[in-house]
Amino acid sequence: MTLERLLGTALPVIQAPMAGAQGSAMAIAVSNAGGLGSLPCAMLTPDALAAEIRAIRAGTDKPFNLNFFCHVDPAPDPAREAAWRALLAPYYLEFGLDPAASAAAPARAPFSAAIADLVEAFRPPVVSFHFGLPAPELLARVKGWGARVLSSATTVEEALWLEAAGVDAVIAQGFEAGGHRGMFLDHDVATQPGTFALVRQVVQAVRIPVIAAGGIADHHGVAAARALGAAGVQAGSAYLLCPEATTSALHRAALGTPGARRSCVTNLFSGRPARGIVNRLITEHGPLNLAAPAFPLASGALAPLRAAAEAQGRGDFSPLWCGQHPPCFPGLDAAGVTRALAGPA
Repeated sequence: MTLERLLGTALPVIQAPMAGAQGSAMAIAVSNAGGLGSLPCAMLTPDALAAEIRAIRAGTDKPFNLNFFCHVDPAPDPAREAAWRALLAPYYLEFGLDPAASAAAPARAPFSAAIADLVEAFRPPVVSFHFGLPAPELLARVKGWGARVLSSATTVEEALWLEAAGVDAVIAQGFEAGGHRGMFLDHDVATQPGTFALVRQVVQAVRIPVIAAGGIADHHGVAAARALGAAGVQAGSAYLLCPEATTSALHRAALGTPGARRSCVTNLFSGRPARGIVNRLITEHGPLNLAAPAFPLASGALAPLRAAAEAQGRGDFSPLWCGQHPPCFPGLDAAGVTRALAGPA
């Protein structure tokens, strides 16, 4: 089955859900252009989630995707939190901030029965998951709505696990991808192959459609993924400069510099490995640091520093998510990027 037939789209292009950089406007534009627009839901309150879904329903009659996280909230670890605060203390002093000050880490809620209760009334056509899958009974509820289910795999083993669990297609997320790794069976980033190595291996291992993700930013990358057997692609960084994106001015400026080509996988901003542009915090403490609290707690103590630096026009403590292929369509809106990714008609 083709990806277009599976998802009900005109094009084999999925816009990656990008929490903090988009809302319903992006999803609507991509879906109306023939791709699959996605809404990142993990950081939305129930009221905000309902409002965004209503906006999508009002803005398009095409298929769209709701994306949810499947992480387990961590247990408190006072020793690790103290180590993290000690590492950040000199920066607090530099900015004249109270080292005891903190902001709550941004809420990132895993998919739950309460969320399923809310979403069920909308019966979304596609639901995707990151960091594995929800409990079997919750997954059964989603499939019972008639939704197509997608999830990310960073290894062949994860792809096989997802296929056995009943997903309709697997997103093969390579090392090049921006944002958080979808890894869930192993948290060693060294186990994640590059996109094209992973795609070919997953295509050979599973019987369901495979969606390539990571470092794909133009139609040449799409064609290469299709040549390796992918049914389609998921792209995120390509959309970060679109007018529909909520990408901050500081982030947009960073994406337009040569420094955007220098990214790494780091746990410093959330506690979980994610790819972003290298900045001061990464340079001075290394991309992966054991002092960072478990996901999603690391961002709490960083929040005052991030706000202070951003007020000065600096991204020293900001997560500047970007894949290894920065956006190459700075003048296009989301519909234009979607069509450009699909390539010549």
